[in-house]
Amino acid sequence: MIVFCGYANSDVTVRVPEMPAAGSRINAHSIQRHDGGMAANAAFAAAKAGATTAFAGVVGDDALSGAFLDTLARAGADVAWTARDGTLTSAIVLVGPEGDRTIISQDDDVDPAHIAATAHRLDELGGGMLYLDGYRFPQAGEALAGRRTVRCAVDLDGCTDPGAARVAAALAEHVVAGPWHAALLGPDPAAAAAEHRTTLVVTDGPRGWRLFAPDGSAHSGAAVPVTTVDTTGAGDCFTGSYLARIDGGDDPVTAARYAAVAASLSCTATGARAGIPFPDRVLAMLAD
Repeated sequence: MIVFCGYANSDVTVRVPEMPAAGSRINAHSIQRHDGGMAANAAFAAAKAGATTAFAGVVGDDALSGAFLDTLARAGADVAWTARDGTLTSAIVLVGPEGDRTIISQDDDVDPAHIAATAHRLDELGGGMLYLDGYRFPQAGEALAGRRTVRCAVDLDGCTDPGAARVAAALAEHVVAGPWHAALLGPDPAAAAAEHRTTLVVTDGPRGWRLFAPDGSAHSGAAVPVTTVDTTGAGDCFTGSYLARIDGGDDPVTAARYAAVAASLSCTATGARAGIPFPDRVLAMLAD
């Protein structure tokens, strides 16, 4: 089982002819609302990949929050872990003509007490994997103390401090990070993986991925060439798909290959989730 604890967003996706400069005024090609949020997107991808999945975010008790959770539930995620005493936060996503995006988002109501309660619940159920993002560290370190049956996985996105990144890596069995966030762990990702005894996967969009194992071995793979429409949520799709395959018994390299295909395909539709594929499509591409 994988419990995804973190962001739930209502994304306002604005397609623009170019990214605006300060003080400029441009007309949008379209403005649409989509469900988003790092943890929720990753939970959606993991559920679609067939994993037993729960989402443990914080949203409101309003109709929009209810519809948000209903969409996750239809994808196969258990949303009973979600607290409804906060707010479904918003994000403004500007998408340029090449599918590149800029995101302006609110902070959410997931605090250390919520993380600790989620970890305790997972521990009481006999354990499983808990996903957290980089925004939660270093505070999440104390929240996870003593949870012996809880295995941690971290998407370092959102982390800005090397000390916090090291706390996350020391707790995590698996760390997924872009190049900038991976560099918080030091200049040598192989050494960082060995030091923290974690599997570190460095994703770099169309340039593919590199994986550094705790035993010092390194692996790499390519992304799948696609016609990019919107890169929003591609990293979340990679992380959710990767963890789903790990939970299903794949070794990390096999899981990363699967996740890279899924993340590439996720870029072919507008919004963070519309392009996330089912396993049969991914496995067919891997078999070619």
